[in-house]
This record gives sequence, C-alpha cells and structure tokens, in this order.
Amino acid sequence: MEFDWNNVSFEWDSSLTQRDVEESFEDPFAVRLLPDSPRFSVQGRFFNLGRSASGLGIFAVYRTNGRQIQVIYARPFDPEEQFFYQRKLNQSLGQ
Repeated sequence: MEFDWNNVSFEWDSSLTQRDVEESFEDPFAVRLLPDSPRFSVQGRFFNLGRSASGLGIFAVYRTNGRQIQVIYARPFDPEEQFFYQRKLNQSLGQ
C-alpha cells in the first residue's frame, strides 16, 4: 500500500507516528468499515481499526483511490474500539 502524507489535515497524537499508522493498515486482523452515515459515504471516507507492530491500537479515517491511501485522521483506540477490535479478532480466530 502506498500512503499520501501530503497536506495532512489533522494534529498528530504524540503517541503516534506515520509508521504506526501504516502498520495498522498492514495488520492482518484490521477491521475496515464502510460508514453508515450518508455524510461519510458521500465524501468517500472509510474507517480502519488495526494494530501497529508494537501492538498500539489505531483508529483511522481515510480515503483511497485504489492505489493510494490518504489518512484524514488517526488516533489510538478508545476503550469501545479496543473491545470491538478484540471481539472481531476472537471471532476470526474461532475463540
């Protein structure tokens, strides 16, 4: 995957790096969601919940043209996202 980091439109959380965010998209158990809000679907935005190689859970909003990913917003998981990610991971692993 190729990332477009030009003109990042959000303030970086001090605990995140670009590499962490990129790794969260490479997580084999990442959860990618299509928005259920008309506001987001018209703008072509998607959600990704994944973990970096260091284990940091990251929630990201992004858009893509099929070749490049442009991250619009990224931050560490909140408790509900952590729970949701873990539940999906457990389902994938048959636990």
